[in-house]
Amino acid sequence: MLCHDDQSNIVPVEHRKVTYRLYPSKTQAAALLHLLRLHQQLYNAALDQRITAWRRRRVSLSYADQCRELTDLRRECPEFATANCSSQQRTLRRLDIAFQAFFRRVKERGERAGFPRFKSLHAFPGFGFKSHGDGWRFVPGADGKHGKLRLQGVGVVKARGQARTGGTIKACEVLHRDGVWSLSLTVECQPIRAGGIAACGLDWGVSDFATLALTDGTHRSIANPRLGQQAERGIRIAARAVARKKRGSNNRRKAARHLRRLRQRLANRRRDFAHQRSAELAGRFALIATEELNVKNMTATACGTADAPGRNVRAKAGLNREILDTAPAAFLALLRYKATEAGSEIVEVPTRTLKPSQRCPACLRVEKKTLSQRMHCCPCGHVEPRDAASGRVALNWVLGQMQSGREPTLRERAGVAPPAHETPSIPQDWMG
Repeated sequence: MLCHDDQSNIVPVEHRKVTYRLYPSKTQAAALLHLLRLHQQLYNAALDQRITAWRRRRVSLSYADQCRELTDLRRECPEFATANCSSQQRTLRRLDIAFQAFFRRVKERGERAGFPRFKSLHAFPGFGFKSHGDGWRFVPGADGKHGKLRLQGVGVVKARGQARTGGTIKACEVLHRDGVWSLSLTVECQPIRAGGIAACGLDWGVSDFATLALTDGTHRSIANPRLGQQAERGIRIAARAVARKKRGSNNRRKAARHLRRLRQRLANRRRDFAHQRSAELAGRFALIATEELNVKNMTATACGTADAPGRNVRAKAGLNREILDTAPAAFLALLRYKATEAGSEIVEVPTRTLKPSQRCPACLRVEKKTLSQRMHCCPCGHVEPRDAASGRVALNWVLGQMQSGREPTLRERAGVAPPAHETPSIPQDWMG
């Protein structure tokens, strides 16, 4: 959907999520927990109904079938009738989406199927509402800061938070985790972000979170905060405390809640770091060139099989842990949408054919390097940190692709002239 701003520019309308922290009173918290339990019971009952229908009659129930059953359930069980009907339909839709994803994975046969599971109350994420005004209404404060949420059967709940870009409220999710209630709003808006004019080649890594190769020949690095290592000791101690407690006891529930909060705090810190760095890059650069990353392949296990066991299994497991600690896929996803909002462009170069980490940005020579080699030292005389050289190869390739009028030469793609004392051998198949 598109609409026009005051300058007659076409601005895309996007859907964005805005999260607020809810502060219910004791009475309101009890009412929210009651609603959460009703939705959890509805989800599990609907899942059981689908399983039973298939086992007994080989019938696959659909979302529409279960919505019709919901009408009878609300009539026969007055307790379920106290909750909003459209909200309960959202819970049934969530189950239907889980089944659709299961069938898709079964059909593709390349992924673990993962049949939908029954959910306990503490593992049930929350419940949602459809149209604004149907059982709920959110009134934001000035400039979208803080606000009040009116819920059917609960009352008016205070909310704290702020929307970066205001817009039309479409739907919401009331979320619950470890005693903390939050509100996730879906807002239809026209996000606009200030962008830059520079260009850079970005190389993601583990030793440094990212290295930026700039067009003036310099580079700068973004340090890896290693958040997982900082939280590792506390999480390990909390996990051992849970293991020592008797199953079903109150002490075990308290220890498990503490462990979940530590892990959630780590996830929040990772998300905050990725948001800040992606916003910084989107606001500074108009063009960002980076490699295509396949995180699933990068973090594959090295265990091998019983007939052909792998080597350096513990070292590879440690590397996989460090890779996942930086959350590269989430970071690049955030960077993509923020670059789009800023009117910038992010281009992913073909890693398999271009081989940025093995190629010299000056003479285009390809030489395989081990992970321990952190400096790029080419016989042509070009010396640069390995990550900076990789980012420069990606940047030069993108700049060459963007030239108009004719296909750029390999030398133009590299962006530099060869040394006067040496004529480098340029591979003819450097693009595959």
